[in-house]
Amino acid sequence: MRNNFVLKKFTLTPSIQSQIEKRLERLNKFFDEDTEAVVKLSSEGNKEKIEITIFENGFFYRSEESDDKIQCALDRAVDVIERQLRKNKTKLQKKLRKDAFIPTADDIFEDEEEELAITRVKTFSYKPMSPEEAILQMNLLDHQFYVFIDVETQKVCVAYKRHGNEYGLIVPEE
Repeated sequence: MRNNFVLKKFTLTPSIQSQIEKRLERLNKFFDEDTEAVVKLSSEGNKEKIEITIFENGFFYRSEESDDKIQCALDRAVDVIERQLRKNKTKLQKKLRKDAFIPTADDIFEDEEEELAITRVKTFSYKPMSPEEAILQMNLLDHQFYVFIDVETQKVCVAYKRHGNEYGLIVPEE
């Protein structure tokens, strides 16, 4: 797996880089050699943040952690991705390397795979609006996201809440 580093207010020393690369080697058994991992490192106040994103065969594996020490955040971030992979292993076995999941004693006693069940279908009418209007509507409804048609592009978009008082917007590619 290849690692690309993106830095924001962070100084990447050779020792930190080697620690990150060594820790990410644990994930090599799941991915091919040409898979790319994007590691974003930043400092926010007295906290250091790491965000790891891996894209493989149409799936994103992502984790974001922050701590006083980058090593602690790194350990938790890699553990999160590994947990995502193990939790969904039966669904992912066809997408990842053939020898990624070697059966263990725990697998023998593992319960059947939990079914993904849609428990509710909700329909709603919507009108074209600006992203600002969509965020206002989302806040009025006290939801985490809001689907709307952008008045300018006439595309279906999603406004969503991020950490703190920030918002995100998902816009489809052409």
